[in-house]
Amino acid sequence: MSRVYNFSAGPAVLPEEVLLEAQEEMMDYRGCGMSVMEMSHRSKMFDDIIQEAEADFRDLVGISDDYSVLFLQGGGSLQFAAVPMNLMKNRVADYIITGQWAKKAWQEAALFGKANKLASSEDKTFSYIPDCSDLPVSPEADYVYICENNTIYGTKYWKLPNTKGKLLVSDVSSCFLSEPLDVTKYGVVYGGVQKNIGPAGMVIAIVRKDLITDDVLPGTPTMMKYKTQADNGSMYNTPNCYCIYICGKVFKWLKKMGGLSVMKERNEKKAKLLYDYLDASKLFRGTVVKEDRSLMNVPFVTGDKDLDAKFVKEATAAGLENLKGHRTVGGMRASIYNAMPYEGVEALVAFMKKFEEENL
Repeated sequence: MSRVYNFSAGPAVLPEEVLLEAQEEMMDYRGCGMSVMEMSHRSKMFDDIIQEAEADFRDLVGISDDYSVLFLQGGGSLQFAAVPMNLMKNRVADYIITGQWAKKAWQEAALFGKANKLASSEDKTFSYIPDCSDLPVSPEADYVYICENNTIYGTKYWKLPNTKGKLLVSDVSSCFLSEPLDVTKYGVVYGGVQKNIGPAGMVIAIVRKDLITDDVLPGTPTMMKYKTQADNGSMYNTPNCYCIYICGKVFKWLKKMGGLSVMKERNEKKAKLLYDYLDASKLFRGTVVKEDRSLMNVPFVTGDKDLDAKFVKEATAAGLENLKGHRTVGGMRASIYNAMPYEGVEALVAFMKKFEEENL
């Protein structure tokens, strides 16, 4: 078996240990004679899987009974509509635009009410996080919305915005479970699992229970009401059973590795190796201001599009996959999520050094 180092931004690398466990159980899960892909979501066996996954997730993050954990379908993009539908009581919300996904969420919210652009870093191609210490938060706003880690542009909020008492809603898709998460700072925090937790096709939303009510915008579909999902234990309809099963295994892997504080230390070590090289390189440069750099997504360029393309092609041939930057920005991007081993980043840096020597 030959495994590459997969730097994809999502769907992304998963722990090999988890994949091997799933492989072993593929045809016969714990002696039941069938795959998890085949079993009824109403069966006792799957009920045990989803209950155990939620319990491990709560334990890993430290989530109190004041919050519901929802396993939802539709990707993060469906939450762009679900958030205003469930929370925009006054039809006003404030958005901080730090990348493409925050911008799309803001545009979606504008379909339901007044979506204010509170701050933006679009003036410098989203290469920094705006100063959010004293923003003109709208007095009538129902919430302030952020995308906490910007997958495409490689920025990260290292200090949450001062919302001046307003509810904070955060999309944490690409930094989910990469570091400790204090859910008490949020009203709603959600993330697609395909970047750092599991296979594509599911979002985990952590929603404060007092926000889960029947008081939603008129016309909100039954499936998109948080109350519908919470009242039915994320099983109003058939959930993404196999994804929940894999996520449950990843939660156990994270706990076995030492939890989220340990993962943050591991991620800091990997990111430092790559950023230190970029800062010293005469060929490559990072595109994000240092104080706002993500630990998960590292974009970089040579400044020459043809040379960038050559690098991606040769890196792929060397077993370093999915380093091409997002189509909206070009260049390269290395996503170094929890499951990317330190050795993978070492291999990338070694290849970059060799490429620099040959092309400078």
